[in-house]
Amino acid sequence: MNLDREFSEDGKELTIYLEEKFDFGKVQDFRLAYSEGTAAVNSIIINLQKTEYMDSSALGMLLNMQKNLQDSVNSFKITYCRPQVLKILQIARFGKKFDIK
Repeated sequence: MNLDREFSEDGKELTIYLEEKFDFGKVQDFRLAYSEGTAAVNSIIINLQKTEYMDSSALGMLLNMQKNLQDSVNSFKITYCRPQVLKILQIARFGKKFDIK
């Protein structure tokens, strides 16, 4: 897995750190980041601090993550969006499904 991730001390919160490009090339890495060793997780944070480019496949990956984990995870957050990425998320109305900070 090439994406960095970090668990809180109690293991209930997972933060996934995306790279500069969040696109179809990250499908496998992203899926592994939210599915391996996450049985106790009830909150997921997607950190987009470094992300400068996001395409429609990235939006699909976020929705798939939420769909796959909606029964066990009760909080999905997207944080530290750069203006151009935030605009994409706003146009796609992701604020209705994710807490965007």
